Amino acid sequence: MSDAPWSRAQFEAKLREKGGAYHIHHPFNLMLNSGRASPAQIRGWVANRFYYQISIPIKDAAILSNCDDRAVRREWIRRIHDHDGCGDDPGGIEAWLRLAEAVGLERARTESLKDVLPGVRFAVDAYVNFARRAPWPEAICSSLTEMFAPQIHEQRLAGWPQHYPWIEPEGLRYFQNRVSQARRDVEFGLATTLDLFATPTAQKRALEILQFKLDVLWQMNDAMQQHYGVQ
Repeated sequence: MSDAPWSRAQFEAKLREKGGAYHIHHPFNLMLNSGRASPAQIRGWVANRFYYQISIPIKDAAILSNCDDRAVRREWIRRIHDHDGCGDDPGGIEAWLRLAEAVGLERARTESLKDVLPGVRFAVDAYVNFARRAPWPEAICSSLTEMFAPQIHEQRLAGWPQHYPWIEPEGLRYFQNRVSQARRDVEFGLATTLDLFATPTAQKRALEILQFKLDVLWQMNDAMQQHYGVQ
């Protein structure tokens, strides 16, 4: 019996337990969401997270390039549209640039990536390289940090207008959009992971992959905390 795989419900519970290591608990994020961050620290966070934002569609394109399942590709491509934009929707990258402008950053400087810290760049590049080289089911599994994302976006939407009234409200639209998008994305990514990681070895591998992605996000915050400090 010890060699039997977890049930679907047990496996999902194990994945969700990993939320304790999500960067919502990182001291740098706690500072941001509690209203203790200075304008310079907020600008530093926005500038560095921009590198992550522009890398997401590259990561997703890598997953598509490795995926031989047409149904999965038809579903996954929406993520690229969400960030790069499609039709009349300018996309999440544009929404992040508007956030940058709302916190006082110049668009051109944000796009230049001059303020991206080496530790942030290293962590994000590691994630993109993983998506390029890993089997597509593993790369999809790594996206499951999105299970925990709506909460962090909701915290920002609830607290930032009071904590940081100097930030233009339109700049927070990225977070508004991602609350619903992340929930939609999780539904597919989680179902795919539960379907494809069905043996004890595969299920344990899924937990390792999710931990890797959690480490990527944590390392980004570590780098920013070291550089910008924590109030």
